[in-house]
Amino acid sequence: MKGTLGGVDLLVGGASAAPAPPQPPATTGRSAAVIAASPVGVGEAVAWQAVDAAVGDGATYADARIVRYRQQSVMVRDGDVQAVTETEEYGIGVRVIANGGWGFTASPRVTADSACRAARAAVQGARINGHLLSSLGRSPVELAPAPTARGAWVTPHCVDPFEVPIADKVALLVEVERRLVEDQRIDHAIASVVVTCEDQLFASSEGALLHQIAIRVSPSITAAAMDRRGGRSVSLDFDIVPMQAGWEYITALDLAAHAEVTAVDLQRKLRAPSVEPGVRTVILTPTNLWLPIHESIGHLTELDRAMGLEANYAGTSFIAPDRAIPRLGSPRVDIVADRTQPGGLATVAWDDDGVAAGRWDLVRNGTVVGWQTTRDQARWIGGTSSHGCSYGQGYGGVAFQRMPNVSLQPGPEDYSLDDLITATDDGVLIRGGGSWSIDQQRSNFQFSGQMFYEIKRGRIVGPLRDVAYQADTVAFWRSCDMLGGLDTYQIGGGTLRDGKGEPRQASPCSHGCPPARFTATILNTEVDR
Repeated sequence: MKGTLGGVDLLVGGASAAPAPPQPPATTGRSAAVIAASPVGVGEAVAWQAVDAAVGDGATYADARIVRYRQQSVMVRDGDVQAVTETEEYGIGVRVIANGGWGFTASPRVTADSACRAARAAVQGARINGHLLSSLGRSPVELAPAPTARGAWVTPHCVDPFEVPIADKVALLVEVERRLVEDQRIDHAIASVVVTCEDQLFASSEGALLHQIAIRVSPSITAAAMDRRGGRSVSLDFDIVPMQAGWEYITALDLAAHAEVTAVDLQRKLRAPSVEPGVRTVILTPTNLWLPIHESIGHLTELDRAMGLEANYAGTSFIAPDRAIPRLGSPRVDIVADRTQPGGLATVAWDDDGVAAGRWDLVRNGTVVGWQTTRDQARWIGGTSSHGCSYGQGYGGVAFQRMPNVSLQPGPEDYSLDDLITATDDGVLIRGGGSWSIDQQRSNFQFSGQMFYEIKRGRIVGPLRDVAYQADTVAFWRSCDMLGGLDTYQIGGGTLRDGKGEPRQASPCSHGCPPARFTATILNTEVDR
């Protein structure tokens, strides 16, 4: 197969999944027991007391979120345990609208007294913010309508990762590293796994009552090799995708079995020739393309950024709903936002406004047709409903617009990776995520990767090194002329900690895509070239 090099599959690592369904994945039969065992549910009375206190103090809208957030991480380096950490936070956040402005206060004490004090403080802050909006000539906060929702949802899973003993996690990582470093072609290895559980109860003055538990797992393995004679070293990150899933996802990866493949790839990368720079055809696999989607499309279509109302951690946007938007991509580029993708890190049943999860177009036939919105943003663009993009980190983070899962859809021709390679006369195939840089309007970017392969006359002729690619967002997406079909679509990557806001908040999101072909400027990153 042209899609392999020495028998090594060039699409390794991505999490196979079809494009998202119209609804979030159903919970498993054990979900009711998981909800019943949650300590968050016992705070329901406190949540309602906070909501009632806010309304009694003059709020026209109020919601309370009780959140228990747990995170556990284990890291092993060269067979030695480097760190084992476990953190937990638990508290209540109260968000209100009063005098046309937002107010928010949080407390780590989930008691009636603390919750009611937080509610009254939030109302006081909202009145001040409402006066400020009025003095600036800005419209008061207005929420788009949403059906009142009640229910519960749990990440479909078989094994709760927090029920797996730390000793078992350490043993797994040590075994992975043993298999790696016992191979004489590998000099060093780092293996880690991070697991999180976000347990949240949401109640609102509109009558919504929602209990959701999201479980996420993020493994990571890096290996390194050295050429002591040549004075060169290289590293290689496994193409492993963080997922919303139970521990069974980690078990199914069979991480230790990748040792041979990793050793072969490291040696190829170590001895590969340096790339010649210039404008080339590039074929990006899902484990690389997810990051350009995130940076050049995901942040670009956040409505608050596009309207110049948010710039923290990712800048603004070169497009806006109140001016003509250039055609962003070629007619084959369809990009969908959703909170329903099975395994997606941003998948939920309802967002933190209580809006049901959905799926909608951001880009259709290369043209921007949609935005990421919340209930208070929908009317900014004449919308009648929210797209459900509200999220607050933990109990202490005010809910605001955050990125959902954003994915490039497969092409109708049902092309394979081999087909993209065969159709390429002179190009570079790039696998895995690497360094990245993008300007503050999401217009110009540079990305690297993990493994690089030169393509000549429709065949892979060997690996390359020192590769990065640079492009303008519009030129890049307009150059997309081939897409893999449905069978090649994968969740190629994602992040647990997408940054935004001040103070900074982190949110999870994933990105799916098929392999795709573009035109970009190949850069040589060799030092002192």
